Amino acid sequence: MLAEVGHFALILALLVAAAQAVLPMLGAMRGDAALMAFGRSAAACQAVLIALAFGCLMTLFGQADFSVALVANHSALSQPLPYRLAATWGNHEGSMLLWVLVLALYGAGIARFGDNLRTTLQARVLSVQAMISVAFLAFALFTSNPFARLSPAPLDGAELNPLLQDPGLVFHPPLLYLGYVGFSVTFSFAVAALLEGRADPAWARWMRPWVLAAWVPLTCGITLGSFWAYYELGWGGWWFWDPVENASFMPWLLGTALLHSAIVTEKRGSLAGWTILLAILAFSLSLIGTFLVRSGILTSVHAFAVDPERGVFILAMIIGATGTALGLFALRAPQMKSGALFGSVSREAGLTLNNLLLMALTAVVFLGTFYPVIMEAVAPANKISVGPPYYNLVFVPLSVPLLLLVTAGPMLAWKRDDLAVVGRKLLVPAALTAALLAGLSLWTGLAQASAALGLALGAWLVLGAGLVLARRWWGAGGFSLRLVRTTPAATIGLALAHAGIGFTTAGIAAMSSFAAEHILVIRPGETTTAGPLSLTMLGAEEVDGANYRALRARFAVRQNGSERILVSERRFYDNSRNQTTEAGIGVSVLGNQYVAIGDVQSDAKGQGLVVRLYWHPLVGWIWFGGLLMAMGGAASLSDRRFRIGAPQSRAPLAPNLVPAE
Repeated sequence: MLAEVGHFALILALLVAAAQAVLPMLGAMRGDAALMAFGRSAAACQAVLIALAFGCLMTLFGQADFSVALVANHSALSQPLPYRLAATWGNHEGSMLLWVLVLALYGAGIARFGDNLRTTLQARVLSVQAMISVAFLAFALFTSNPFARLSPAPLDGAELNPLLQDPGLVFHPPLLYLGYVGFSVTFSFAVAALLEGRADPAWARWMRPWVLAAWVPLTCGITLGSFWAYYELGWGGWWFWDPVENASFMPWLLGTALLHSAIVTEKRGSLAGWTILLAILAFSLSLIGTFLVRSGILTSVHAFAVDPERGVFILAMIIGATGTALGLFALRAPQMKSGALFGSVSREAGLTLNNLLLMALTAVVFLGTFYPVIMEAVAPANKISVGPPYYNLVFVPLSVPLLLLVTAGPMLAWKRDDLAVVGRKLLVPAALTAALLAGLSLWTGLAQASAALGLALGAWLVLGAGLVLARRWWGAGGFSLRLVRTTPAATIGLALAHAGIGFTTAGIAAMSSFAAEHILVIRPGETTTAGPLSLTMLGAEEVDGANYRALRARFAVRQNGSERILVSERRFYDNSRNQTTEAGIGVSVLGNQYVAIGDVQSDAKGQGLVVRLYWHPLVGWIWFGGLLMAMGGAASLSDRRFRIGAPQSRAPLAPNLVPAE
């Protein structure tokens, strides 16, 4: 019965979304307050209905109701309850239901927290948001029904992919979806602004919290996904430029550009058209990521690999949403106000250059992701792959000027500045960074010049973040606790986020240049080395888990006179006949000791165990930096200025179109 209740709730949600897509828009055009108010009620109703459907599906997984095809295909009685519940979104149909749930919750959030919005703008935003909901609810109901029955019901189900039976599944997909779907709100704001012909500082102030609300969980999701792959897959890497990894990274890059562009529009009224365009493209890339995962054109550990017909449906949604929005942008953007002018040396100019570099980096990742797909479509016999060498050659050089600009940008004044003045502000961090670069170059030698540069850039970013706070906290009379207490949350957020980029940069540089590895067949009592590590195998035994059997090996790892015991497992899941590797990881501030076992093999000395031993210097800094970035975004989102009325233009503007000046 729960399956039918959930299915019926989805049907009702589709009908409510269809009404929400039409009536508030009509009300905004006619100035009808009742119709515009309907949009707020409909958004709340839609969220309740989809939450009911999602709750029904999760209950079915918890109860192991194998009469529902989705439960039978992705859950088993031997599966631990937390992973049975998380399997709700560990598949195509359930993840699409999570997608529409997040979409509806964002819509309800606009209705609940949009009191400061112009009534017509809120109505149009809710209407556009509902149009997106209609498309995805139709997709879920007509091509990906999560409540389809299975008759006869099996006594037990097919196990969830063992790689997904991990705490990462509980948090990683929901965080990514909060990010992906969050950009639907900024997309709706952009389209609503184009319909009204008005994108002023007040509009940017209203939209910026929603940009942060998407950017923060997306940052967390990408960081958690990287860490999950690192400890779960047993290959010792934190990023592989997998196409589906790129699918989450591209919206993050454009979302970062959108955040900075919205600041310029809010503070100076400039770059409004650029902000609108970035809002459209960020959500379009989120849709493209959905297409990559579900179209079946990619083979990836992340992909659901469903049939191509569903991919065509999503492709039609991408073309419809992006094409309509870009067409409206081409029609309306040239007629909208351009905002205040600024000099070539100014914070506006710095943020514009920042956005251009982020756009270029996004284009590099987009080309590397889709070039193999396009070439395979043109010439199926000639399959190619684009991997780290391409990104190291193209992406990294473009990143260097961007990272230099991250510290310099906050030192620039609005409207106009002088290079000599900016240089004096940056003298201390520049001198310290130059000294560090010289010292690292002498230590590493020319062969590791890129590592020295990366570590120095990391220091440059952290020092620049500290400089932002130092300039805020030191007044005419020196350090002031009053200035510390009155520091805006957005300023603290900026410093945390920029420092996070610095830690991540340093971690990437160290991992790329100083990591060591040794792969061999080893037996109990034997010893091997990798970089500064010495490893001795203590023994191995077979153990039973909740729904798996495992070969568990214990190792003594020594480094700099200290020793710790690490345990690695090779797990065998009888239900699905799959295997996974659980790495043994020794964590420290300076780096990780990493041990992963493979299969039993024979060599000249007899039978032994394949072991991968890695030394990963500063690898934890990569994820610590990601956490700092997310904390910075969250701090900015908490700024009280977002909870008060946005600034209004002094002169009233026409409701539908602002003529060119």
